[in-house]
Amino acid sequence: MSDWEMWAVIGVLCVATAATRSSFWMIGHRVSIPPRVQEMLRYAPACALVAIVAPDILVDGQGEVQLALANPKLLAGAAALGFYLWRRSMLLTIVFGMAVFTLLRVLHVFGPAA
Repeated sequence: MSDWEMWAVIGVLCVATAATRSSFWMIGHRVSIPPRVQEMLRYAPACALVAIVAPDILVDGQGEVQLALANPKLLAGAAALGFYLWRRSMLLTIVFGMAVFTLLRVLHVFGPAA
């Protein structure tokens, strides 16, 4: 790409970003979202979080799904889920899950076979 093409792409992306981010501010009061859609949007943050976390827990470095008990990320994630269901504290769940994961890694319980 030449310099002017790169600057044109950057300019178009800036305009597109500004238009999409300001659209609700400019026309938000004229558009009403149906109650059913508002109810469905309540679950969007949880779905986005699962879409980010699940591949990290389930997929190894080679791109293969690891559902075996030899996967320390899967065990730490299951322990963190159980802890969250018990305590209902997000911050404590993060600390607990990372502690379990670190403990599993330090103990080398799931290290590569020699």
